[in-house]
Amino acid sequence: MSFTFLKQLPTPEEIKQEYALSPSAKQTKAQRDKLVKDIITGESDKFLVIIGPCSADNEDAVCDYISRLCKVQEKVSDRLVIVPRIYTNKPRTTGEGYKGIAHQPDPEKRPDMLAGLIAMRKMHIRALEESGLSSADEMLYPENWPYVEDLLSYVAIGARSVEDQHHRLTVSGFDVPAGMKNPTSGDFSVMLNSVYAGQHPHHFVFRGYEVSTTGNPLAHVVLRGAVNKRGICIPNYHYEDLERLIQMYDKMDLINPAAIIDANHSNSNKQYEQQIRIVKEIMHNRKISPELRRLVKGVMIESYLEPGCQKVGEHVYGKSITDPCLGWQESEELIYQIAEMNE
Repeated sequence: MSFTFLKQLPTPEEIKQEYALSPSAKQTKAQRDKLVKDIITGESDKFLVIIGPCSADNEDAVCDYISRLCKVQEKVSDRLVIVPRIYTNKPRTTGEGYKGIAHQPDPEKRPDMLAGLIAMRKMHIRALEESGLSSADEMLYPENWPYVEDLLSYVAIGARSVEDQHHRLTVSGFDVPAGMKNPTSGDFSVMLNSVYAGQHPHHFVFRGYEVSTTGNPLAHVVLRGAVNKRGICIPNYHYEDLERLIQMYDKMDLINPAAIIDANHSNSNKQYEQQIRIVKEIMHNRKISPELRRLVKGVMIESYLEPGCQKVGEHVYGKSITDPCLGWQESEELIYQIAEMNE
């Protein structure tokens, strides 16, 4: 047999009972959920800024970063809702490399899934209770959702997961916004079909149970750029791309049409400094087009304490060990500029 069953993991209920949210944090999270939801539904004119490290590899550095975000949020609360990225699962194109704290709590040691589930939950709880900012994470493994479902105010479905049936159906059971990224091919139809699946009810098998869902009306698209057959990155955040997306949204039975623009990845050709220019272009286009202002509800930015990235084992505090990120100084300035442009 090819599988070796190493150990049985605790249930989500057992982990949540041992690592529980405080009553005050639960209340804060509910308030934050409403802020994010109201932006997606159009009830609020505020703008979402989903920002943070490519992967949350170090609890102290991540919480330090989020404590700084908290101070900025207080100053821009009339215009922006900042959602820190605490991405505890890292998709790998070839399957090699660091897979995130949920898989490897210590990037320099062997995988430990139990310790990873605990580390994942503890980091989200600490960030929420210290800063008052509930976070976003990527759902790389649908089975992990119940371990954090009471902690997240936003979930992203990655470009390589968005075509997967299990991810789509699991999203239909969420009660928070779920951003469905366009696949690496850039096909808008695939992305919108994923949103359709997420918004409608389903009946399927989940974690050993037969389940049914009611559908998630907060499922929406995330544009992250594409890669063509020659391996060249093709951005999809420009005015004409968004106009085309509006037309395609109009032809489908979808509610709450919304788009978040991922300023990095294939939109920036992984040139992380370009995120600043890209975000400014997005904000400018929203300003000149009422249609785009209604569609584009926020941006995703990869940012950490130190700019760039490092290899595992180099130990520069607050510097990404996966994709390169903007540093704190540039990120703080950019957030204030976004607030100024969201008039």
